[in-house]
Amino acid sequence: MRGLFATAVFFLAAYAAQGQAQHTAQNEKPKDSQADCPMHKAHAREHSTSSAMNDRGEKGMGFSQTTTTHHFLLSTDGGVIQVEANHPTDTATRDSIRMHLTHIAKAFASGDFAIPMFVHDTVPPGVPVMKQMADKITYKFDESSAGGRVVITTTDPNALAAVQQFLRFQIAEHKTGDSTAVH
Repeated sequence: MRGLFATAVFFLAAYAAQGQAQHTAQNEKPKDSQADCPMHKAHAREHSTSSAMNDRGEKGMGFSQTTTTHHFLLSTDGGVIQVEANHPTDTATRDSIRMHLTHIAKAFASGDFAIPMFVHDTVPPGVPVMKQMADKITYKFDESSAGGRVVITTTDPNALAAVQQFLRFQIAEHKTGDSTAVH
């Protein structure tokens, strides 16, 4: 009888312990898989930085950064800044892009890089040389069906290096996926 009593007590204790473990597991908060990522803080900081840049971009450029697509292309004599509205019927954004890029072409030609410095909250690489060599660099605005582009050209090797450094910075900052190679 003692053996039977001891076995019953043992099973009751085991059952109670199992119930307690299930209760504890049910009340535990689920693990945050993102917090477990060793790069979580870096990802969060990157998202925050990108979000702040987009907010400044909307203020500085006058159009949404999420309803437009930016491209930065490198060429043997300079490169291109291209911005287009994502939707062909979004004529308000298209017109804002055209106005902005027309302004950018004139501002850059005069050595004024205030907008990209505001948008990126820093002096982009290449800008100091581009300012010094403004007379050796040409900025031309061209319309496209959904926006426009600024075509940047130079024959000076130092100015060319600065322009391409500036465009590579833009590619990285805006995460465009554009090639950083010269085409």
